[in-house]
Amino acid sequence: MKKPLFLPPLFNAARATGMAAWQTGRLFQQLAKKALDSIQDILRAEVQKGNVQLVADFLADKALPAAKALLLERMAARLLVRIGLRGVLATNVVGWILPFVLERLVKVGVSTGFFDKVRTHPTVSETLRRLDELKQAAWKTLVPDAGSGAEVLPNDTVLPAQLTPPPASQV
Repeated sequence: MKKPLFLPPLFNAARATGMAAWQTGRLFQQLAKKALDSIQDILRAEVQKGNVQLVADFLADKALPAAKALLLERMAARLLVRIGLRGVLATNVVGWILPFVLERLVKVGVSTGFFDKVRTHPTVSETLRRLDELKQAAWKTLVPDAGSGAEVLPNDTVLPAQLTPPPASQV
């Protein structure tokens, strides 16, 4: 089997920053969401142009190097616009968040059988639906507690146990 040239450096960068990235909490979640949206926008645009096979090959690391570079450049540019930072800080942030999110997207694609489903049903509408499913599954792996409804309450919030008045003997 041929050793892929594209994804291993990205995966290594993602592994090196993954643990530190989770320590940033909410900011990391916001950046991961923006990166996932940027990736999704570019992949959806390619599918709508009729390049279903290119998207599947890109995610499976079988696309031509020029196509990979072009898609990555578009994703990075879209993410740079979304995060609203400038200069070296912006490129550094994109340099570590984009590989991390792409790695998760590929792992989820492999585990859910995304590539097999796209090969069996290569229509544009079906592929767009599959991309949405892939995005939701990747988001669940990036932020495992997304949508749990957990929130930090202010100190003066009345808790359900405090709603009942105390017994008269304690007053």
